Amino acid sequence: MDPVSVLLSVVICIFLYKVFYGGKETSKNFPPGPKPLPLIGNLHIMNMKKPHLTFMELAEKYGSVFSFEFGLRKTVVLCGTDTVRDALINHAEEFSERARIPVFEDITKGHGIVFAHGENWKVMRRFTLSTLRDFGMGKKTIEDKICEESDCLVEIFKSYNGKPFDNTLILNSAVANIIVTILLGDRFDYKDPTMLKLVKVVNQNIRITGGLMARLYNIYPSIMRWIPGSHQTVSKNMAKVFKFLNETFTEHRKQLDVNDQRDLIDAFLVKQREEKLSAKTFFHNDNLTVLVTNLFGAGMETTSTTLRWGLLLMMKYPVIQKKVQKEIDQVIGSAQPRLEHRKQMPYTDAVIHEIQRFANIAPINIPHETTQDVTFRGYFIPKGTQVIPLLASVLRDKAYFKKPEEFYPEHFLDSEGNFVKNEAFLPFSAGKRSCAGETLAKMELFLFFTKLLQNFTFQPPPGVEVQLTCGVALTSIPLDHKICALPRS
Repeated sequence: MDPVSVLLSVVICIFLYKVFYGGKETSKNFPPGPKPLPLIGNLHIMNMKKPHLTFMELAEKYGSVFSFEFGLRKTVVLCGTDTVRDALINHAEEFSERARIPVFEDITKGHGIVFAHGENWKVMRRFTLSTLRDFGMGKKTIEDKICEESDCLVEIFKSYNGKPFDNTLILNSAVANIIVTILLGDRFDYKDPTMLKLVKVVNQNIRITGGLMARLYNIYPSIMRWIPGSHQTVSKNMAKVFKFLNETFTEHRKQLDVNDQRDLIDAFLVKQREEKLSAKTFFHNDNLTVLVTNLFGAGMETTSTTLRWGLLLMMKYPVIQKKVQKEIDQVIGSAQPRLEHRKQMPYTDAVIHEIQRFANIAPINIPHETTQDVTFRGYFIPKGTQVIPLLASVLRDKAYFKKPEEFYPEHFLDSEGNFVKNEAFLPFSAGKRSCAGETLAKMELFLFFTKLLQNFTFQPPPGVEVQLTCGVALTSIPLDHKICALPRS
């Protein structure tokens, strides 16, 4: 079928849907926004590759709380540090539900933690947080694991002898091994075919779900599910991950010892046994499969992508790289970097924070949904409304950052060079849906980053200019590139 025929079919189907099912009337005092067109809403003005740029522009005209229509779906967008913090912290319960996003809802069915809903989400989040802590998140045990993994990472980087290489799968694997240790009780070799398959599936899905076809699927699911395209690959990819996990769960059940729980899967299976007599069950196989997938994907992709941005920025700004290395040499020397060093390294800490701010890994955040009718900042938002807390507008807030569009570590330093916190630093979001692995991610970023800069100076390949452009994906990934890791004498 040619593109014109596909487009006509979509428009006709949408028209018929509109005629038979109609649309909800806009509530009185609903947030203002651009005038929508029939059937497509405001899609004609949206940057489909980077929607957050459109929202940032609209905030200039309509204010920090405005509406936007994705096809037939009314959405409220929250912009700016004060507004986003107010919603997610001061009105945490009202904005705590997760919006139903078709491409993810089809896969997860509301299970797991990231895309879960209601009571199921609350139970899974409590279990996840307590179990991550039990297995070392924020403690010396997991710090030791990260240090061991950083040693392996250094050896892999050294093997390239200063020649150009792509660091994507290497950093993916290093970071993934930390969460895999917690989930499965073991690590993978960087060339292990299972590890490479899992990492590649996650990377491909991150790219697909940020693309045009997936965005159209989320807006018109009942129509797009019949149209071929990259969006159809997401479910097929996840089926491969689910198959591997179900085989892993079978092995864990055979070896399960209630009195010697090795990892998160064991802890879940113990809960599953305890819950057998309960009328309401949460610790079932579907929740386990999706939860582990959520933690693996989120625990690997965002942190490794941040590290990739970090090395890219060090290549772009060699003076900043030298200042970080000088501080590492003065405080750590040739010893193993540890978390206790962070308080003595304000400049390095500031650089890592600025990498996270500038990289803007999750510019749109995963949409929320209101749990009840709420009057927020003078506007009435009905129960069940999709809400986008725009993290890009927080991390680029002119009221909180002197040079929001530039890479400027001084955003997190006072006049005397001491590290200072900033209320607009929300890369992990805030409130009830904030990242469950925030503590772990912070540990990984500091220990991996300092270990790499302790051992290498990073440069682009000869004759190559460093590009700080984002690729098209669900998260802000850097464009494909190669690096040179030159061993420091």
